[in-house]
Amino acid sequence: MIPKKPFIVFFLASLAICTSLAQTKSTIIQEASALSIKAEKVGVWEGKDVFKYTLENGNMQVELTNFGGIISRIYAPDKNGKRENIVLALENVPDYFTKNGPYLGAAIGRYANRIGGASVELDGETFHITKNNGANTLHGGAKGFGVKVWKPEIYKREDAVGVKMTYLSVDGEEGFPGNLLTTLWMELTADNELKLLFESTTDKMTVVNLTNHSYFNLNGITGDVRDHEVQIFADAITPGGPGQIPTGEIKSIAGTPFDFQTPKNLGVQLDALGEGFDHNYVTKRENSSELKKIAIVKHPASGRVLQVFSTAPGLQFYTANHVRNFAGADGKTYQPHWALCMEPQAWPDSPNKPTFPSTSLAPGEKHVHEIVYKFDTEF
Repeated sequence: MIPKKPFIVFFLASLAICTSLAQTKSTIIQEASALSIKAEKVGVWEGKDVFKYTLENGNMQVELTNFGGIISRIYAPDKNGKRENIVLALENVPDYFTKNGPYLGAAIGRYANRIGGASVELDGETFHITKNNGANTLHGGAKGFGVKVWKPEIYKREDAVGVKMTYLSVDGEEGFPGNLLTTLWMELTADNELKLLFESTTDKMTVVNLTNHSYFNLNGITGDVRDHEVQIFADAITPGGPGQIPTGEIKSIAGTPFDFQTPKNLGVQLDALGEGFDHNYVTKRENSSELKKIAIVKHPASGRVLQVFSTAPGLQFYTANHVRNFAGADGKTYQPHWALCMEPQAWPDSPNKPTFPSTSLAPGEKHVHEIVYKFDTEF
């Protein structure tokens, strides 16, 4: 689990000046010193300070911000050691304040994905949530967690550096009941893992579904992701009807363009489908705390590999279908299929589908969702 006591490094510093250190000790010190974190104030939003955090492990670099819990950059090496940013991004953190329509890199809540009819019933009472997707609610309403300033705290351990962020969503925000206190740990490990852990508690019955909305492009964002290879460890989807609200069916995908149970070239599957992917894959049939590998993405030309792990029962697989002529970082203009999103989460519209794994949270309970993005290279 991510919450651990910070690593105390002062004794290593004192050992470093000792001439009698063994080689093995020197190696340990060098590995520890490769992990670093830097904070820089970059703006103010709604009266609160916004910071950019740069996490480094000697091999990868990740940039985060406490505005929206956003992952703004991930620099990962290819098989030749060349580091490039592999997520769609805006030029600088303040741009996210007003220009992040696609939710690039954002923490999504209080309810990720769609709620049909923009309403939920809890304990016999109906709550009307903000409509921001036709007649439905998408990604928490008009102002979800991805545009809130979270309270940040830096931490460092022997094997990771990160930022602990907290946000209190007050009773009635976007129509959701209950004061929901969420803590989000975001850390980079020495093993090239970007770990996210959400924990939430409430004082009133509510619904919770939290994820991250990073747009991955393992080719360094030099074009579309049709040349990526995708594997998703799921044998079914929850098909959608009007407004992409699930019908309630759990549908087998064997032998269809949705089938990524074995590695498939994404371009071939896109052509077979005839449209982009934006579907919930069933990675578990019920809620559990098991951290499960749910997907692998590879870019053969660069050798970059992304593995995705989650404790949630679903994975929203999205191929940036609606990102068109979008002004991104480094002078690039993003187009459809220039990235893919691997969004581990609960199933869409679960509050209105009694047969789906529950997303309800009661006082005295804790909602926990862990996500791990692990990066590697193949030669």
